[in-house]
Amino acid sequence: MEDKPPISYDDFAKLDLRVAKIIAAREHPNANKLLLLQIQVGEIEKQIVAGIRGHYPVDELVGRQIVIVNNLEPAVIRGEESNGMLLAASDGEAVVLVRPDRDCAPGSRIK
Repeated sequence: MEDKPPISYDDFAKLDLRVAKIIAAREHPNANKLLLLQIQVGEIEKQIVAGIRGHYPVDELVGRQIVIVNNLEPAVIRGEESNGMLLAASDGEAVVLVRPDRDCAPGSRIK
């Protein structure tokens, strides 16, 4: 396991972690490990690109809640814009989404 250097609380507080609801999912047309997820965060809908293709069937993702970094700088990944990043764990083989243990309102802040 790779340890990272400690960060201050002020650095952690800069992250805007939110609950998001996946409202649509499709395979990235130019990458075999990526999915394009349309998500709802409060009243806002946006797209994120996620490296979870092959770990979750696309049709099983719609309606699922996830935790995202909401204030990550937008990036273009293989020609598709990504406006956030989902949180997931990996043990080297499987990828597991970080999500609330019960439904929360989309946009709920993670503290």
